[in-house]
Amino acid sequence: MKIKKLKRANIIFLVIIALLIIPQTRQPIQIALHKVLSYFSSTSLIEDSERITLDNYDWKLRLDSQNIYDFNDAKGQVVFINFWATWCPPCIVEMPSLQSLYDDYNDKVVFLFITSDDFETVNKFKTKNDFNFEVSQALNEIPKELETRSIPRTFVINKSGKIVIDESGALDWNSETVRSQLDVLLSE
Repeated sequence: MKIKKLKRANIIFLVIIALLIIPQTRQPIQIALHKVLSYFSSTSLIEDSERITLDNYDWKLRLDSQNIYDFNDAKGQVVFINFWATWCPPCIVEMPSLQSLYDDYNDKVVFLFITSDDFETVNKFKTKNDFNFEVSQALNEIPKELETRSIPRTFVINKSGKIVIDESGALDWNSETVRSQLDVLLSE
């Protein structure tokens, strides 16, 4: 009896490993896993004493519309920066919530969705998923306070230029918590 259960457990384990190795099934499994994990994560504001202030706004970005955005234009505004890629499972998971947040706050908050993917790939991804936010690529060095080695990585900067949210990994950005945090930042 115990041997049969052990064999069954081993077979299930091997099937799961095989599914993760096969390229066609790996990404959907990773997306599903990150989707579940994102429901257990939430943002929190960085304590006032631990907030880092941006020293440098000399950053240029090329938008997928081919326009150039000067980050200096974001001074004095609430800024939401998301580093992501079209091939990244946790990024894919959080994109629908980011789109919903963008839909409701894009006239009040500066949103910068930054990728190193080429715009042709990005536009196919956006069309396939019915996303309409503008995407950008860095044209020069990213301010040191925003440098990252992992994606997705999201920063929210208040009107004073301080980083108030710094989160890695997939999150539900369309939550009441995030919305109330943005509302507080907008009212400052």
